[in-house]
Amino acid sequence: MTTLIAFHEVDNVDHWLSSPRRGEFLGPLGITVRTFVDPEKSNVTGVILDVPDMDAFQQAMESDAAAEAMEFDGVRPDTLVMLAEA
Repeated sequence: MTTLIAFHEVDNVDHWLSSPRRGEFLGPLGITVRTFVDPEKSNVTGVILDVPDMDAFQQAMESDAAAEAMEFDGVRPDTLVMLAEA
């Protein structure tokens, strides 16, 4: 199991928080997600991901489905930063 922290900006925090797409996309991969928001910057959000298969995750993140889910959620892809637990 690999634990990742990812953070990024979104267009609308409330929409991002309530969106089912994250679970629909990551759930079938066995990934659990915890969501976070930055109280100082209203459009900065983050997740902690527990990823059982990094190869499957990386392949999924390169798919059209990932791009569509991020677009639906209002994620600004150019702001995405991911860190792996050391």
